[in-house]
Amino acid sequence: MGVVKRLAKLAGFTVAAGAVGGAAVLTAQAVAARTRNYAKPDMRLAMRSSIGGTGKPPMRLVLLGDATALGVGVDRVADTVGGQLAALLAEGSAGRRVELSSVAVAGSRSSDLATQVARALVGPAPDVALVLVGTNDVTHLTAVSEAADHLSAACRRLRDAQIPVVVGTCPDFGALRAFAPPLRQLLGLRSRRVARLQAAAAGSEGAVVVDLAARTGAVFRADAGTLCHDGFHPSADGYRVWAHALLPAVEEAAALRRTA
Repeated sequence: MGVVKRLAKLAGFTVAAGAVGGAAVLTAQAVAARTRNYAKPDMRLAMRSSIGGTGKPPMRLVLLGDATALGVGVDRVADTVGGQLAALLAEGSAGRRVELSSVAVAGSRSSDLATQVARALVGPAPDVALVLVGTNDVTHLTAVSEAADHLSAACRRLRDAQIPVVVGTCPDFGALRAFAPPLRQLLGLRSRRVARLQAAAAGSEGAVVVDLAARTGAVFRADAGTLCHDGFHPSADGYRVWAHALLPAVEEAAALRRTA
């Protein structure tokens, strides 16, 4: 079943209360969203980078997840959420040389995390793993409990390998201008449900959880410049907002690694 049909199915549930033309409107909006010109993945963003002074303590940071973890929407590693987070860590009072890598794949859902975890565990163990996933679970109407179970399993495998995990939960779809109202609000409700179950699943496995919708949703709703040209993926400014929101959690996870 395609994305349009899945969104149309979800739309059908919302019109049972009486809006006769509601399903047609939402289906049309789903078609428009499906055919929109979205930013394309650039695999150069997955290249390993070293950020910070050579004399500073090293920290290996790996990103897992979907297009947002890869940095779709920008064309420089420095503008991705990982690149901006690494710069903040390098410039902070503790000062680090961050070895940044990504195993994220655009289009991934929570069910794809198992393969990414296996890739992240090849070679020297990361000091912190950052997981950003959930947007495709929303648009593909993945069963929410199933998505949470996959995230829980990924966190468990990383924690069993003694790697602290930070999870940024599903962002606020109510801020995404790629979708017109009322489809935007409908997907916003679903994204918040996904985020709630993600927080519970990841937290139960010892991950440090950051509620991105709660922490940054208002900024994205107020400032269209936080999204790139497609109205769906973050821009450099949007990734910067996320990086600042994630920074305390990543520092907390790194401290756990040092004391383990």
